[in-house]
Amino acid sequence: MSRKFFGTDGVRGLANEEPITPQTVLRLAMAAAERFRRGDHRHTVVIGKDTRLSGYMLEPALTAGFVTMGMDVALVGPMPTPAVAMLTRSLRADLGVVISASHNLYQDNGIKLFGPDGYKLSDDDEAQIERLMENGDFALAGSSGLGRARRMEDAGGRYVEFVKQSFPRGMRLDGLKIVVDCANGAAYRVAPSVFWELGAEVVPIAVQPDGLNINEKCGATDPSHMCEQVVAHGANIGIALDGDADRLIIADENGQRLDGDQLMALIASNWHQQGRLQGGGVVGTVMSNLGFERFLGTVGLDLVRTPVGDRYVVEHMRRHAFNVGGEQSGHIILNDYVTTGDALIAALQVLAVVTEQGRPVSEVCRVFEPVPQLLRNVKFNGGAPLDADAVKAAIADGETQLGDGGRLLIRPSGTEPVIRVMAEGDDPALVDSVVGNIVDTIKRTAAS
Repeated sequence: MSRKFFGTDGVRGLANEEPITPQTVLRLAMAAAERFRRGDHRHTVVIGKDTRLSGYMLEPALTAGFVTMGMDVALVGPMPTPAVAMLTRSLRADLGVVISASHNLYQDNGIKLFGPDGYKLSDDDEAQIERLMENGDFALAGSSGLGRARRMEDAGGRYVEFVKQSFPRGMRLDGLKIVVDCANGAAYRVAPSVFWELGAEVVPIAVQPDGLNINEKCGATDPSHMCEQVVAHGANIGIALDGDADRLIIADENGQRLDGDQLMALIASNWHQQGRLQGGGVVGTVMSNLGFERFLGTVGLDLVRTPVGDRYVVEHMRRHAFNVGGEQSGHIILNDYVTTGDALIAALQVLAVVTEQGRPVSEVCRVFEPVPQLLRNVKFNGGAPLDADAVKAAIADGETQLGDGGRLLIRPSGTEPVIRVMAEGDDPALVDSVVGNIVDTIKRTAAS
């Protein structure tokens, strides 16, 4: 079944344009409620959001949809995506909903849904919800059976304590100065609290959301300011989150950036030494650096690659009993603790190794030398340029040039109208040439 509403990470689009309109989101809530109503107990859904202006439009539409179906709603306000997943399980709720477009700018928004187990919905659940949205005859609650909505005032405190419990017992962050970039997003209150309560000196930045500045020149997708502030403040480490705090990028004491591959390599090798690592390796994606894969091989571990999207990583982890996985972009899933990417819990695992070793972050966290990798995005307006003979020929030629010592990946984005072209290999000039040729061919094809 082709998808009309759901993409690789929930429903996403421009705010106040289909499908991110009040009327469609209302119907989405009703369909999700119909799908997850089970038994005669009082049903509950947890709704959180990030700091986008359009959240004020979508939150009441979702609330109305669930209430009209007889579901109670716990509104937690601005809260990280992993916090909503945790609260859904903790409260024994029937659904969790996050209003967020994650790392995108404020113009976009989206809806992410979590089942009662705290995991993102399966393809089958999403397909059933889509069918109900288009064809469903909803069983509305009677006048006396309507749901109720309430503000959950202690949600932030619950989440802060949950995250802190993932840090090794008896260990503290005393003596560390940490720059925390909250992307003017959902974690702008809870993230600084976590590190401060564990003893660190915290320099919070991008913690003044105004509805329009989420992810704007800040956060995990643009950590340059965070890197500068680490050096300016003489900090030991910088921690950058994205708008819904499920992505993590770190800077060392010199302001040098460390991505998700480096952080997974650090955590996995540390857990392997402790006998904690499960599955014999790490679940990454097709975007993970070849240097990461080579490093894991030197310590007897495997890198299993899935399609891009943290949901696919999680599905493989669950199916094959891995406990470390994630994406180069900074989604890191540690399912000993959480059911989805959690930037704060991942950051604490990194800080645990730094604290234990007592050495600078640049020495502890730069675990492998990345293979030169280049990613370029090509916008297109409809059509299927990847099916063109000229593009296929350019891709085949690139694969031949890179040979066995490199990788080439071309894929359409699941969240925006672009084609991503990525190549990696030991010769950066060759990588640049291969990517440039394919990008130019796609552009010519798309324009014709």
